[in-house]
Amino acid sequence: MTGAVAELEKCLARLPGFGRRSAQRAALALVREKERLLRPLSAALAAADSQVRCCSRCGGFTEAGADPCALCTDETRDGRSICVVEEPADIVSLEASGAFRGRYHSLGGKLSPARRTGPERLRFAELRDRVVREGVEEVLLAVSTDMDGDATAGYAVELLRGTGAKVTRLAFGLPADSGVAYSDPLTLRRAIRGRMEA
Repeated sequence: MTGAVAELEKCLARLPGFGRRSAQRAALALVREKERLLRPLSAALAAADSQVRCCSRCGGFTEAGADPCALCTDETRDGRSICVVEEPADIVSLEASGAFRGRYHSLGGKLSPARRTGPERLRFAELRDRVVREGVEEVLLAVSTDMDGDATAGYAVELLRGTGAKVTRLAFGLPADSGVAYSDPLTLRRAIRGRMEA
């Protein structure tokens, strides 16, 4: 394998969903079909590099020259509620569900002592400022349910105490198309605690 192809393979292997073998197959397909695959991908990557930014208000993805982003400037959205997520990609997933019509706030990660990510490295101060300045009534925490996500949620609750905003968290429960026998004890405990009337 030549140096350039090996480097391409190494870069592709860093992407989510790519293992060593799938990165190798993708790299070989790209160099084999330069006109159809490699050049359009190269142009799309260059455009994303030069044009995609993070919104100064919510931290989500936006295009250069569109700051604040379309979600932040959409007058039909409910400005009384903010959904807090870890990463900009989480906003994309929540929007695809169509279930939330408020505004968003990406923290840019989650608290993690192991990775030395403390509150000063995340967008917590901006969150509190927005809640107070914009008169937000509800903050929905849509963060991970692992230990770091729980710590992030706990920190946000303390930070927002005294702002007048109600702080809620996504419901926990069984995934769709799953059964009790396949669920871990923590998920089952949370599902029982969060049960609702049928």
